[in-house]
Amino acid sequence: MSKRLNNRTLDPDEIFADSQNIPGFDKYQFEGRLEKPIAKSTFTSINFCFLFLGGLLLSQIIYLEIVKGEIYVSKSETNYLRALSIPSTRGIIYDRNGKELAWNDSLTENGNTEVIRSYSEMPGLGHILGYIGIITADKIAGKDGIEKKYEDVLAGVIGVKLVEMDSKNQVASESMLRPPVNGKNIKLTIDAELQSDLYNILGSVVRERGFGGGAGVILDIHSGETLALTSYPEYNSQILSRGEPEDIIKGYINNKQKPFLNRAISGLYPPGSIIKPMIALAALTEKIISSEKQIFSAGSISLPNPFFPELKSVFMDWKAHGWVDMRRALAISSNVYFYTIGGGYEDVKGLGISKIDKYANLFGFGAKTNIDLDREEEGMIPSPATKALNTKDPIWRIGDTYHASIGQGDFQITPIQAAVYAATVANNGLLLQPYVVIDDSSDQTPKRGKTLAIPPEYFKIVKEGMRLAVLEGTAQGLSGLGIDVAAKTGTAELESNATKLVNSWLIGFLPYNNPRIAFSILLERGKPTNLIGGVYAGRQLLEWMLIHTPQYLSR
Repeated sequence: MSKRLNNRTLDPDEIFADSQNIPGFDKYQFEGRLEKPIAKSTFTSINFCFLFLGGLLLSQIIYLEIVKGEIYVSKSETNYLRALSIPSTRGIIYDRNGKELAWNDSLTENGNTEVIRSYSEMPGLGHILGYIGIITADKIAGKDGIEKKYEDVLAGVIGVKLVEMDSKNQVASESMLRPPVNGKNIKLTIDAELQSDLYNILGSVVRERGFGGGAGVILDIHSGETLALTSYPEYNSQILSRGEPEDIIKGYINNKQKPFLNRAISGLYPPGSIIKPMIALAALTEKIISSEKQIFSAGSISLPNPFFPELKSVFMDWKAHGWVDMRRALAISSNVYFYTIGGGYEDVKGLGISKIDKYANLFGFGAKTNIDLDREEEGMIPSPATKALNTKDPIWRIGDTYHASIGQGDFQITPIQAAVYAATVANNGLLLQPYVVIDDSSDQTPKRGKTLAIPPEYFKIVKEGMRLAVLEGTAQGLSGLGIDVAAKTGTAELESNATKLVNSWLIGFLPYNNPRIAFSILLERGKPTNLIGGVYAGRQLLEWMLIHTPQYLSR
């Protein structure tokens, strides 16, 4: 019986029947149930799915690599990335009154729109504004004037974007790497109307009286602001920026009057007699002479010739003036008086060239004014060293000192230096740095306030002499205007093998009793027989200012 039981196969129903009778099973947790094995058909289905998906992926790979392979290779080879510049908007240039002088316009030609630089059509602004030019295919930059000097401010920052180009050179996609930053606007100290009128006056005198060119500067003597700074002739900023018409540009290049030369800051000229107020101040400070002492001018002075003692070296005055004191000598511009106090004669010792150099340096000659424009020249002060360097005769003689005393010889200055010099006399020795761009943070105080160690009472004497020049001296053409002006004229002779030429100067300030502005005017390379020059131009300027800009003629 037991063997039969051990060998008999148990029926599942018996097991299930028994399990129902076994206590302790939790039917809800599937205790006491029989687990059935997974059917083979399930594995077969799963395997079929994997094979199907694998086949699909393989067919896609074959399609991309073999069927379409050459197409995608070609596309990958012809597509490329380009870093493109995004131009920034250039800042606008305004004059002191908010008038637009340089701005941006849109020009449409052949369906493509281009941003171009436009300039005011008012004459006289070319050198101060400058122009722009192409640096690279996608970059422009200032080439002269304010456009160049303040390039970093005006230009802003060029943006960059990454562009994908396809085989047809069309944009497939793009992304911004760096957005552009527009340039900042600039406001000038220049009064465009005033500057334009000054330019027209200079041009008229140059053309009518046969001068080679001219320049003019007007400064606020308290702040150093440049109200006008112009040079005749000039170039057209619009034409140079656009690079056409070519025939006009070639005309600029070949013009003997040098329209690219900004005479106001880059032209170098002997100052002639406008240097005499400085010589007078030096003589007073060094106790060379009192302002009341008179010196007799018979029309010349003579000294023994160093090479031929029996002969005389004659130094001419422009006329015989008789007895003159300092104020009178300034008013009528006596050469003999300034030969005497500059180089010495008879009982007057004279400054000597070293003292003349000292005071010329004090007044800013021989150095840049540091106006915020490019290409400013330093000029030159005559000295034994410069003579030895520039001439075949290295020996410095008394005659060289005489010439330096009246602004001749190797003396070379710019019109901007002359204007600063006039302003320094007007404000009793405050040497300013002129500027043409208004800084919004400026409180209108001088940028440079170096005060010369010269007593105010000496400036008073010199200013009285300059006022006398207008009342009864060489600058009488500025009298009767309804406003008191103090001035000094100068006629500097030029050395020329062909013919004698002169430069006509005028410097001054006004109102006389309470100065507001100083000015300098230069007309270059005129005929010595011509009697119309700086004073004539100065009168026209002041007549215009009395009507149109009276705010600059009083404090």
